[in-house]
Amino acid sequence: MENTPQTLRPGEVANEAPLQVDATLAFIGHIETPWRSRTDCPRQGDPVDGPDCVIVVTAPWDQALKGVELYERLDILYWLHQSRRDLVLQSPKHADAPRGTFSLRSPIRPNPIGLSNVRLVRREGNRLIVRGLECVSGTPLIDIKPDRCQFTPVG
Repeated sequence: MENTPQTLRPGEVANEAPLQVDATLAFIGHIETPWRSRTDCPRQGDPVDGPDCVIVVTAPWDQALKGVELYERLDILYWLHQSRRDLVLQSPKHADAPRGTFSLRSPIRPNPIGLSNVRLVRREGNRLIVRGLECVSGTPLIDIKPDRCQFTPVG
């Protein structure tokens, strides 16, 4: 989906200079969630009571899932493909004044990479059933890592 311009809130400032391109990403799959639009997504995912979501890893990267079920929690990195990338100042609904993009967890970023710490419910082949995501269905998957605080497998 292409990035479409959105109306600025009072106090917001957009960067008009194009981003320099100096890296590439290869998506390794996608994420399936109950949410079809950004406005439907929760503000933060709930790894306990949140809905089951599915991380689908495509070949040949599905082979890299071997052993992932040894971990209870995973860090999921994904590309927020529907986010605008040009705001340097944002006016969050919960704040009384504009704030810099890097002082917020907003999906609007120069490089819109999402990070969620999820609970692994189970693995089904190339699919991970998890709880704790907060992204729209169809979001491209960048990477999966064991929780950085849980380097030792639970088994």
